[in-house]
Amino acid sequence: MAEDGELLRLEGIKKRFGPVDVLRGVDMSIRPAEAVGLIGDNGAGKSTLVKILAGVYAPSGGAVSVDGSPVRFADPMGARAAGIEVIYQDLALCDDLDITANVYLGREPRRRVGPFLWLDRRRMRREVREVLSRLDIDIPPGKAAGELSGGQRQLVAVARALEFSPRLLLMDEPTAALSNQKIHHLLDLVARLKAQGVAVLLISHRFTDIIELCDRVLAMRDGRIAAEIVPGERPAPEMMAEMQEALSGEAAPA
Repeated sequence: MAEDGELLRLEGIKKRFGPVDVLRGVDMSIRPAEAVGLIGDNGAGKSTLVKILAGVYAPSGGAVSVDGSPVRFADPMGARAAGIEVIYQDLALCDDLDITANVYLGREPRRRVGPFLWLDRRRMRREVREVLSRLDIDIPPGKAAGELSGGQRQLVAVARALEFSPRLLLMDEPTAALSNQKIHHLLDLVARLKAQGVAVLLISHRFTDIIELCDRVLAMRDGRIAAEIVPGERPAPEMMAEMQEALSGEAAPA
């Protein structure tokens, strides 16, 4: 049962692909304006969990609640209707389309001219310029995604998610292709989103970024949440040691 004030709650989420159990009963909650970090080794199930929340995969078991009501997303549009946007590790950009088309892909606004509906390209370009400006991205909206650097592609994926005013933003390794300067810019942006009431689930291998930004950090191992820590309660080296213990499954020596 979801507690009052929770935006999202997962209870016993499982996912099986054939004979392989990828998620083995994940329990997790996120409140509005809360940033939750998720860390774990490759194969721990982090990206699979994100795809369940984004409506790409259906869980094999367990329950998902949004605002205290049970939901079951049939597809990504269902997750988006609930205010959940995602930035995937592989970015999912179409190289032969320009930035504007990538931002609005599948959600293009239209305007009526007589009996006909036309893509509202003027509005799309205007609003993409605005969101790029918010991210301090100096790239023409008409530039093809295939011509962008890795860091520019990452920021375009962020722009696409922010264009639709998410309530919960899922970020799967968002800093992987960014320079240190752009990483700090992105983390500042996430802090501003939190101030506006947006919740964030941040998957990252950069533990220092997670403890700087997140209200809670979850360690995932073998398809389960193995530990939870609250940054600021103890010195960073102690928290890092606890995370390493949780990820390895070994208790620290007495």
